Amino acid sequence: MTIPENIRNKVKEIRKQIDFHNYRYYVLNQPLISDYEYDMLLKELISIEKQYPETISPDSPTQRIGEQLTGGFKEVEHKIPMLSLDNTYSKEEVVEFDKRMQRELGRQAEYVVELKIDGLAVSLIYKDGVLVQGSTRGDGAVGDDITHNIRTIKSIPLRVLTDDREIMDIEVRGEIYMPIDTFRNLNKEREEKGEPLFANPRNAAAGTVKHLDPKVAYYRNLDIFIHTVLSEKYQAHYDALIASNKIGFKVNPNMKLCKNIDEVFDYCESWKSRRNKLPYGMDGMVIKVNYFEDQEKLGTTEKNPRWSIAYKFPAQQVTTKVEDIVLQIGRTGIVTPVAILTPVKVSGSTVSRATLHNFDELARKDVRVGDTVFIEKGGEVIPEVVKVVLEKRTGKEKKVEIPKKCPVCGSRLVRQEREVAIRCDNTRCPSQVKARIEHF
Repeated sequence: MTIPENIRNKVKEIRKQIDFHNYRYYVLNQPLISDYEYDMLLKELISIEKQYPETISPDSPTQRIGEQLTGGFKEVEHKIPMLSLDNTYSKEEVVEFDKRMQRELGRQAEYVVELKIDGLAVSLIYKDGVLVQGSTRGDGAVGDDITHNIRTIKSIPLRVLTDDREIMDIEVRGEIYMPIDTFRNLNKEREEKGEPLFANPRNAAAGTVKHLDPKVAYYRNLDIFIHTVLSEKYQAHYDALIASNKIGFKVNPNMKLCKNIDEVFDYCESWKSRRNKLPYGMDGMVIKVNYFEDQEKLGTTEKNPRWSIAYKFPAQQVTTKVEDIVLQIGRTGIVTPVAILTPVKVSGSTVSRATLHNFDELARKDVRVGDTVFIEKGGEVIPEVVKVVLEKRTGKEKKVEIPKKCPVCGSRLVRQEREVAIRCDNTRCPSQVKARIEHF
């Protein structure tokens, strides 16, 4: 079918508008139109593409969800290795890093300091401005092709917002992460279904991008921050990030250009107390030499760039006492053991309860009523019992056995084959009814 010129132009114009509004909404968080107006644009594009299927192309906003993969993931060889960062918890080691930079450059280095996002490193490659490949870091030399899932992430442009030929063929790298609210909701759903829980948002993001079905990634609301731009157009890392943000890439706004190591530490310290207020996980700061010419001179080791270091914040662990272990019945009947704790402050908030997930986990950690335990917020999100302080056991601690009857309605508890969950099989159990109403 010959497509009329006015239809081609109409499709091109609508796509351009949708790409722009996706950028304003998902990257800048500054929408210019209402959800209704956006939906009408998308609906119009879908209607035209249905009438003229020849207008459909891989970079169309309607093509974010593709077909399910069969046969597993293809391997991708990185043209430039995706190295991991050397990291430290020590301020003294960061000072030594700075001294080495000064010694090898013969002057004070300029640094860019960024948040260390707790996610999964990926590479995105664009040809003629269109996303053609997304891959995991893998072992640094070879990763997995996850393009089918990368395309579902709305903050990743399917086409860059520029006609500049110098940057239409570009590779950017970043960190895919799962927002904390999404993680909480996902684990709540999995717990209700009796499925194993993700330990933290990073594990959840990694598991999602390695799923064969792109619908899973689409509905799990993954996001990304770009932290590396591989292009000869720019002379400095900071300038490259600012420029990449203007052509459609989501860059974390919390970065700072620092003239010396004192400014670096001031900025790092300012985030220690603020990190728990972010809607995503971060576990430290990344310090990079700014100028690409300096980076090239400093070089790399086999595994790490010598011009960058991660200054990590230690996870805050505190001790408290397990006053009781109660059984909680969810809307699907799953019985969850929950530790009632002597209230204690962890990572900025007071914690008095911590889920023990299931009876297998309870047995593995051997948590008993009366135990002194270490707790932390898993991924800085969920209060978690890390381990028992065995040295403080007195012999009076009480072990919790797997119950045979529901503690609420007295009905029998069942365990399906291959499930870790134990369930109350009475759908009229008051706890289940209440939980279903709350969920509704």
